Amino acid sequence: MQRIFEAILKGNLLEWANEVPKQGDLPVRVYVTLQEERSTLSAEFRRQRIVEILEKIAASNVFAEISDPVEWQRELRQDRSLPGRDE
Repeated sequence: MQRIFEAILKGNLLEWANEVPKQGDLPVRVYVTLQEERSTLSAEFRRQRIVEILEKIAASNVFAEISDPVEWQRELRQDRSLPGRDE
């Protein structure tokens, strides 16, 4: 059975963050997954950047040439009629 314990790797030592595994004196095989560092950017800064990017996309009017969005989606997905749906 796999159990997960949180730890911090310092050099070649693991420092347990919360619960310490009970393994006695016998060696235990472990696998360590390194987690990505959390962003140092504030949530407000990221939110503002997202707003700016979405405003640029909206201003570019990329879908202006699409006169019928439903037809465009059908062409893009190559929709087909489903049996019993057009009755």
